[in-house]
Amino acid sequence: MGFKHINYFGYGIYNDIKTRLKYYPSDFKDAINYRVIPSTVFIFFANLLPAIAFAQDMFDKTNHAYGVNEVLLSSGLAGVVFGLFSGQPLCIVGVTGPISIFSYTVYELMHPRGTPYFPFMCWIYLWSMIFHFAIALGNYVSFLRIISLYSCDIFGFFINMVYIQKGIQILSNQFDEINLASGYCSVMISLCMIICGVGSQIFGNELHYFKPWIRKVFVDYGVVASVIFFTGFIHFGGKLVYTDIQKLPITKTFEPTTSGIVRPHGWFIHFWPGENISVSDVFLAIPFAILLTFLFYFDHNVSSLMCQSKEYPLKKPASFHWDFFLLGLTTGIAGLLGIPAPNGLIPQAPLHTESLIVHDSKGKRLSVVEQRVSNTVQGAITFVMMTRPFLILLGLVPQAVLSGLFFIMAIGGLHGNIVTNRIRFIFLDSDYIQNDETCPKMWKEMKKIPKKWLYIYTFLEAIGGVAEFVITLTKGAVGFPGVLLFLAFCAKWIWPLIIPRQELDKLDGDVADEFILKNITVADDEKKKRRQMEKLIDEEKNTSDTETTTNERTTSDDN
Repeated sequence: MGFKHINYFGYGIYNDIKTRLKYYPSDFKDAINYRVIPSTVFIFFANLLPAIAFAQDMFDKTNHAYGVNEVLLSSGLAGVVFGLFSGQPLCIVGVTGPISIFSYTVYELMHPRGTPYFPFMCWIYLWSMIFHFAIALGNYVSFLRIISLYSCDIFGFFINMVYIQKGIQILSNQFDEINLASGYCSVMISLCMIICGVGSQIFGNELHYFKPWIRKVFVDYGVVASVIFFTGFIHFGGKLVYTDIQKLPITKTFEPTTSGIVRPHGWFIHFWPGENISVSDVFLAIPFAILLTFLFYFDHNVSSLMCQSKEYPLKKPASFHWDFFLLGLTTGIAGLLGIPAPNGLIPQAPLHTESLIVHDSKGKRLSVVEQRVSNTVQGAITFVMMTRPFLILLGLVPQAVLSGLFFIMAIGGLHGNIVTNRIRFIFLDSDYIQNDETCPKMWKEMKKIPKKWLYIYTFLEAIGGVAEFVITLTKGAVGFPGVLLFLAFCAKWIWPLIIPRQELDKLDGDVADEFILKNITVADDEKKKRRQMEKLIDEEKNTSDTETTTNERTTSDDN
């Protein structure tokens, strides 16, 4: 009743906690399942390896402000917090490509004007935390309804293009910072990584040698094995002894990076005006915080939607308002610690759900092991990686291996991305689609859509993904979250003016089932119910007043 007196302020969070809290004990009981063990190992490496690759990227572009410890602390914090306290613990949260781009773009813009980097980033995160709280408490996560498959598909397309760019940049640096021998050797290591990493996925998913459980081992651990092997490869001797290969830079145990921007107060950032930052810079951080909030609103919620998409047989309810509030809290903490802010990970979030699926003997998806242990444990193990023995091991990883890792993620992501597959469809032999029994069902479904509308929609998807990527190559890279939201609005209101609704419904649609989406707009639904109830009460009151007036008039006439 209390929420009705304050216009349902915070009702979305209240409902998320109310509907999800009763499942909390089962979130641990259900973890007593074998699938949790390989899932935990898989998602730990799936989170760790890209994270250290992004650490290398930010290390290079922020004058060593961020390094491996900052990224490990951010990923570990996110894993434990969201594993234990979020409403949707299947959503993997960590350091993403977009926050990497955002971080070094802010550095490139602020460093020339003498603005202290860490205090300025801290204020961006603190303002963003406030905006997160306002959005979650005001129930504005309900606007997430405008995000359709179009937005998710082009965002995945964009992320994979970023991965390719990062891989090329790391290899380019080997030529620039050392010599030609190192550069060409790094290219060779990266190519071998691609062959082994992608090959293990093809062997496990596409070929039919050996039993399914053996092929599953290749899928789960092939990339990890490739990283381990090619980390040791450079120590095999021979000509490699005379080739200098750059490795991942590390720092002291549980300490921030010390080779770049000085951090006199360790992990705690002195953010208050007067000591390290001017008042004007505090308010200058607000527009950056707005853009960051736009990014996290889109990126995190899309990650959450994708790990709860229609293809997964989920039973437990969703949580969006509370999880976005929690994300605001971790964003503020990240600012105070001077680490990159974590948020939902694509493709790790849906891959986590995929790794927890229970199949029958014929491969049909029966259920998902919905629990909190895998996310929490992988976050805790990430903290362990900040100890000296494991930091030394990370310091052995060649940067060329990180480049290969970016390419593996990009190739795998593009292969499964619907935008890529629609582009491929345009060039497929029509006889193969119509007459070959081995043709995947996906192509046959596309064949049913009129070519004109399929081509136009595919063009709009490709243009959207490229537009997001292109802006990240400019000084206006911090504005790419605005492009994401603009394209989401286009998909909702402009594309229906171009493509007939009947055909658009075949190409686009809701990301998740209504069972998942209903928690997004529950506060709005309650408001509508209240308005309808108030309207009925008003109508009854008006009717009663009319009857009373009529009776009074009748009595007066009788008198």
